[in-house]
Amino acid sequence: MDELLSCTRCQLAATRQRVVVGSGPTSARLLVVGEAPGRTEDEGGEPFIGASGRLLFRLLEEETGLTRADCFVTNVVKCRPPANRPPRNEEIAACAPWLEAQLAESAHRALLTVGNTAGRAVFGFTEGIASVHGQRFERDGRPGIATYHPAAALRSTSVARDLRADLKLLLELVAP
Repeated sequence: MDELLSCTRCQLAATRQRVVVGSGPTSARLLVVGEAPGRTEDEGGEPFIGASGRLLFRLLEEETGLTRADCFVTNVVKCRPPANRPPRNEEIAACAPWLEAQLAESAHRALLTVGNTAGRAVFGFTEGIASVHGQRFERDGRPGIATYHPAAALRSTSVARDLRADLKLLLELVAP
């Protein structure tokens, strides 16, 4: 993964402050995949450390008992897109080998994807998250759930309720 820190496979390398690789133990019970780093993550060097991340991990702990320390957390793309726009297909493709390596190296019991970009990249669905959230998926023989991005939950109480309900479904997937 040392090569990742100097990656220039796509145009995002020109505007990033740093590559946000991921954080947490590779032996984590849950692997969480988001879309891309935001401003806070680009500055801090870890995924989901801003308001969205705080909400996600508060709800995750409330609904499952899992803390951030129980998770390996990463994103589909490792560099912040300008103005926090969604990553483009060519950027997702450029980062795909890095994400694939992280998925392969992790000993997680279950996967949680947040948002359309992450769910589509990891589980391969084409529908929008509103149609598939809370459904059980499988990737490389491991179960997972796709849910809304916590940024959407910050803007909508109904999305926050759905996110909370989806997180509850993780309990049976990560149980020892």
